[in-house]
Amino acid sequence: MKVEGPSARRQNHPSLAAVHTRDERSGRGNYLVLSRRRRITLAALGMSRLRRGTKPTSDSLAQVETSVNRQTATHRAAPKRSRRGGISNIVIMTLTSGLVATMALPAYAFAPGSRDATFESTASNEATKSGAQAVEVDAQANTVTVAREGFSATTPEEIAAAAAATAAAEAVAAAEARRVEVASQRVSYANAYTGPSAADYLASPNHPSFDLQAVFNKAAEYQGVPYVYGGATPAGFDCSGLIKYVYAQFGVNLPHSSTSQGAMGTRISIEDAVPGDLVIMPGHDGFYAGNGNILHAPYTGQNVRIQPIWTSDYYIVRIGI
Repeated sequence: MKVEGPSARRQNHPSLAAVHTRDERSGRGNYLVLSRRRRITLAALGMSRLRRGTKPTSDSLAQVETSVNRQTATHRAAPKRSRRGGISNIVIMTLTSGLVATMALPAYAFAPGSRDATFESTASNEATKSGAQAVEVDAQANTVTVAREGFSATTPEEIAAAAAATAAAEAVAAAEARRVEVASQRVSYANAYTGPSAADYLASPNHPSFDLQAVFNKAAEYQGVPYVYGGATPAGFDCSGLIKYVYAQFGVNLPHSSTSQGAMGTRISIEDAVPGDLVIMPGHDGFYAGNGNILHAPYTGQNVRIQPIWTSDYYIVRIGI
């Protein structure tokens, strides 16, 4: 259908104040009151269709209205979401502030029983706070005498003296144990040997000709004899008892003491020493065995043996010159 002239446009253009349309689903007619934005949109649509020569029908108007409603709904929904978001932020901030304030309360605000009688102020506390105080003292207090309580303490000197006394007592006990051991050894020694003694050999020497090598050879025959303190027979020897017993068989009478035996002979250089000479040490002696060795009765628990000289603190003595 062709439209001509301005009058035709006015007859077919919908009213700007209201648009009459029909809801085909319900069959009811109703009027939609349009805002200024909608009226402008509908008017622009009508003008566009008139230029194209198309009649704006009620269906097209309904479609336009639906599109406008959707845009309007979207436009209005955004502020509502924004308002809801702002309210949520306010609520969260309020709750957070309350939680922080609760945690910051001092612990004593929650102390159970803080108002019990135990925590209440006492008369003594109040008196202390009030400042100056007056204390009444009974007159009898002036007659009371105070004496320092006595005490005693051990001085370092007393501790040292006690330690020395303990050590001395232990030494005495060890000496007594040694005496008992020696006495037992001497009893066993006396019962074990029945041969001639050093005195018997002095009365009748079995080697009347004296020779240092022969002396050493005789002494070497007693290797393996146990050490016995004070012993001077083949049942058991101590260091000087071995020398006394061997030299007695050659008719030479020596004392039963290492120091005294060292004083009986002539002191010679170590380079001149031969087997049969005496090796004299502090508190000990033996026969020189050559090549820096000694033949001797060492100590309790050991036997007569030859071994290297273990010290430089010794000298050589020769008997018979």
